[in-house]
Amino acid sequence: MSPAAADLRSRWSLDPEVVFLNHGSFGACPRAVLAVQDELRLRMEREPVRFFLRDLQGPLDAAREAVAAFVGADPLDLVFVRNATEGVSGILRSLEFSAGDELLITDHGYNACNNAARYVALRTGARVVTAALPFPIAGPEAALAAILAAVTPRTRLAIVDHVTSPTGLVLPIAAIVAALRERGVDCLVDGAHAPGMVPLDLNALGAAYYTGNLHKWVCAPKGAAILHVRRDRQGPIHPAVISHGFSGPCGRSRLHAEFDWTGTADPTPWLCVPAALRELGSLLPGGWPEVQAKNHALVCAGREIVAAALGVAPPAPAAMLGSLASLPLPPGPEGQTVTPLTSDALQDALLLRHNIEVPLPPWPAPPRRLIRISAQLYNEVAHYEALARALRAELG
Repeated sequence: MSPAAADLRSRWSLDPEVVFLNHGSFGACPRAVLAVQDELRLRMEREPVRFFLRDLQGPLDAAREAVAAFVGADPLDLVFVRNATEGVSGILRSLEFSAGDELLITDHGYNACNNAARYVALRTGARVVTAALPFPIAGPEAALAAILAAVTPRTRLAIVDHVTSPTGLVLPIAAIVAALRERGVDCLVDGAHAPGMVPLDLNALGAAYYTGNLHKWVCAPKGAAILHVRRDRQGPIHPAVISHGFSGPCGRSRLHAEFDWTGTADPTPWLCVPAALRELGSLLPGGWPEVQAKNHALVCAGREIVAAALGVAPPAPAAMLGSLASLPLPPGPEGQTVTPLTSDALQDALLLRHNIEVPLPPWPAPPRRLIRISAQLYNEVAHYEALARALRAELG
């Protein structure tokens, strides 16, 4: 490992024996941010009543203001949630749907969020419609066309990923949101991977609803995510868990009163977001823009190396990548059961025999599968070269 990469790697607690190419699944929190969380937890346990009832609201509002500035939002329209899946479920459970209504999803969507749409449809009589996005894909226009082709007069809500989880595509979300709005369709953007990976301006985007994780590319602790609700859509929106704020905001906005407290839980991941923004933004001279550009360039270089080893063409233009990239693999063994929460046999072999952690999402369905690489500041070109050698060894 080069000295520069080794210095950056030392900022994280990752196992030095493992080539970690799966930042996209759960992120990885830097040591400095974990130290902030440790101190917050000590304060919380030293005097829990004071922490929750007297001291929490000010730091929580400050954290909200910091992340709002980072994503281009008004703090009044922004709340914390534990993860993007919770944000999606909160919106879906808040809205009223009737028999005949259509909920539009895509076949590149995150399984948990698509399941939430299916659950709501089963309970209300609505119908889930799936837009098939091409992959390989020639460019962003193909994604926009595929989504709009699935819109009908019955479409009530579209759930669209900003960055697709299995295929790692950055979709043309501004064009998608605008085109859906012209057709009278609200968009719930699943931005699970977007904060920290790509620049955001949620006010300019204008989506009715936007949710995104902060534990991934912002590198906050697990349990930190945001939900942004456009001002004119806030009336019916409630968190997935109803608590004290439902009966009265106590001088605060109803949205903040309900989402800020959904029962006793550890709020330190939310309070650590400003520290995570500072830490990552300080690691390169150019701050966050340089972090995003460096990770993008690295994942593009890594994709070329792995594609050559597999003998496949890159399935999407580099302009549709952030810091994730997926490539097709030969099909897995017949009868192998792989779910979003279990691992492929080849994924296990890459870790156990080669010390490489990289995901192999089953897509569009087993036995077909992809390999999805990620790039974070602790990675370097040698990591993708190691993966290429391991894949040649395992696949023959």
